[in-house]
Amino acid sequence: MKKIIIAIAAMMASQMAGAQSLDKMQWFNEPEQWTIDDGRLSMTVTPHSDYWRVSHYGFTVDDAPFLYATYGGEFEAKVKVSGNYRTRFDQAGMMLRIDHENYIKAGIEYVDGKCNLSVVVTHKTSDWSVITLEQAVPYVWIKAIRRLDAVEVFYSFDDIHYTMMRNAWMQDNTPMQVGMMAACPDGEGFEASFESFEVKHLPDARRTEWLERNAD
Repeated sequence: MKKIIIAIAAMMASQMAGAQSLDKMQWFNEPEQWTIDDGRLSMTVTPHSDYWRVSHYGFTVDDAPFLYATYGGEFEAKVKVSGNYRTRFDQAGMMLRIDHENYIKAGIEYVDGKCNLSVVVTHKTSDWSVITLEQAVPYVWIKAIRRLDAVEVFYSFDDIHYTMMRNAWMQDNTPMQVGMMAACPDGEGFEASFESFEVKHLPDARRTEWLERNAD
């Protein structure tokens, strides 16, 4: 019986949800110009928009485009991101958001003439970590895995080899908005696109452990 339970859990973990239907997702701060074509989201990013809370700069903004769906429990999400970044702080990537005080955004951010792999983690105040790329890349894959009270964030240039760039606390057992975000704090907008967005459900780790302990 125990082997059967473990096998079922493994099968559930391996099932991919497939690319999500972007047409059924919701906008927060819908941009003026955007299209969805064959599973690809393209947008002209709203000028002078961003997500940030208080720290270092002393202001709070919550007005950049974000297309999302809401997920409970544990999951793995990933998306392919590209953009014609040109102005300081132009950025595009994935966002995981509980509310306006608790969110993670991760992707590419353009600073001082270079593209950076960037993660912002916000719990009432925001922090920021970057990995500078020596040359621009045409796209990057961002993957986030939510397990218990943590979110691991990874990047890849080929959707095969992934490297973790952040492990951040995020309240568990709380629904989360997951999707595609882009911001243009200093500029007049730029073009960003997102492909192959998908979310895979992961069995609840605590329940799986309970099943293993209590199997006959």
